Amino acid sequence: MTPAIFGLSGPVLTADERAFFRDADPAGYILFARNVESREQLRALTDDLRAIRGRERLLVSIDQEGGRVARMKPPVWPAFPPGEAFAKLWELAPASAIEAARANAQALGLELAEAGITVDYLPLLDVRREGAHDVIGDRALGTEPMQVAALGRAVLGGLALAGVTGCVKHMPGHGRAGADSHKELPEVDASAEELEVDLEPFRKLADAPIGMSAHVRYTAWDAENPATLSPFVIGEIIRRRIGFAGLLLSDDIDMKALSGTIPERAERAIAAGCDIVLNCWAKMDDMEGIAARLPDMSDKAAQRLASALDCAPADPAADRAALTAKRDSLLDLARMRA
Repeated sequence: MTPAIFGLSGPVLTADERAFFRDADPAGYILFARNVESREQLRALTDDLRAIRGRERLLVSIDQEGGRVARMKPPVWPAFPPGEAFAKLWELAPASAIEAARANAQALGLELAEAGITVDYLPLLDVRREGAHDVIGDRALGTEPMQVAALGRAVLGGLALAGVTGCVKHMPGHGRAGADSHKELPEVDASAEELEVDLEPFRKLADAPIGMSAHVRYTAWDAENPATLSPFVIGEIIRRRIGFAGLLLSDDIDMKALSGTIPERAERAIAAGCDIVLNCWAKMDDMEGIAARLPDMSDKAAQRLASALDCAPADPAADRAALTAKRDSLLDLARMRA
């Protein structure tokens, strides 16, 4: 199995994609707005991905956070609020915020499970910082580590109730970054002591099944490499100090924070300690280069992948309308105080 998650070019598989995926046997796939048109089409697409290698337990993933990061959009799919909505409710009633976040995540997860999607890149555990770039901004669950951890735990739990695996991101913390890693490499010059605050939510959720690395350079830990490409950050910070033992994915290796060819970036990320690289843009030359350059997935990574996908199916009695109504009634408490 190739330790990579690949994107698709459109709403159906092309003949070239089908043949390549059959040979390369990637660890999974990621979907974007270009891949989703209707409920029937999307379910057919995810079923088609499973049929390529006959893998029923397949990592089929998406960035469906709510707010400005949503690939499945109205009017076909409902809109979901961003993390900031639950952070505002926390200021008024923490227990209500936790319950609202859990109900929201379960409702969101039920939409994904119906479509055959098994992994959502949520929750963000980045601690929001004043003055940082707004690439995180209202996506964050708050400015206090314990708050972020508590709401993040609720999100993971809600997704799991829907039969979907969550992924904590962006390890070891993107909240201080002064630049958007989609466009350039952010550099964080906070001290190791200051960065302990950023690590805390990830420590509290170190048992999460999947995590995603940050394309951010932390000079206190590695002045040369972003976390995704840093053996020290992955080995010492993420694996040892945070204690994360789950499946570690890179963020999208096509982002401009990284340099070199896409296959070179993939090779460096795996060598640094990522279990799987994420490559989103469905460029056949890049995908072929990654598959040719990477070794087979390690046994340990394969075990982590299998464990991450070992999620109980959704409760058939779960009611999406009731869950969203519960969420909205709780969020109204914060709106009324605004």
